[in-house]
Amino acid sequence: MIKQMLIAFQFLTLIPVKKNLSANEDDVAKSASFFVLVGLLQGILLVLTEYLSGIFFHQELVIGLVLLVLVMSNGGFHLDGLADTFDAIAVKSSGDSVRDKEKRLSVIKDSLTGPAGVTAIVFTLLLKYAALKNLTHFLPFTYYSSLLLMPVFSKWTMVVTMVHGKAARENGLGKIFTDKTGVKEIAISTILLVLILILIQALASRYVLDNQHIFYAILFTALYFFCRISVYFFNKKFGGITGDTLGATSELTEVFFLLAVIIWSRLSI
Repeated sequence: MIKQMLIAFQFLTLIPVKKNLSANEDDVAKSASFFVLVGLLQGILLVLTEYLSGIFFHQELVIGLVLLVLVMSNGGFHLDGLADTFDAIAVKSSGDSVRDKEKRLSVIKDSLTGPAGVTAIVFTLLLKYAALKNLTHFLPFTYYSSLLLMPVFSKWTMVVTMVHGKAARENGLGKIFTDKTGVKEIAISTILLVLILILIQALASRYVLDNQHIFYAILFTALYFFCRISVYFFNKKFGGITGDTLGATSELTEVFFLLAVIIWSRLSI
């Protein structure tokens, strides 16, 4: 279990983990169970960055530094997947679905980033920045808990997507995760996420809104269906999912999460 947890941190972050860590495909797939813990660490880094930089800088600069830490904590890994995915989606259809899927997969594999990919990165970061700026106008708990939970939920949706998706290629990380990640991994991931939410509720009970648990229940449901829709879309476009589409799912989930928090906060006022 410890080994699989370390693999999760090695896979998703730039945190220096034991270099000679030996792992087989089963270990890599089972590491998905602990993705939410990686997200929790990222969330803690975001909260610390916000708090410490807020002592010296104005709010706009603080949010910029928070996003920089979010990107740098995983080396822009997910943003790269987002860019590659949108470059591939932008490929025009020729009328031959098989040929189109092959072409899109070749674009995903290409290391160059096209205009659609650059646009996707820019708008994703802008939306996160604007959403976080908007959240500063609500209760401090809402803002700080959003910083903490945004990467946690995004990692959870990666696991849901793996379980319900199929591999677009016959090799690569996408196939390892889709073939070997199952109900056990999503169950552990979900239990860990629920425990994190319960811990937050317990530690910050005086600041939590009375209907916060309802929001989390709705959010779980909405994100689950978001994953299922994403899987269906990726199947149509690429014939399945890849490591890049998983990264795209993570990035889009973070935007989805922040917008959901804003909507719920406004409804709760």
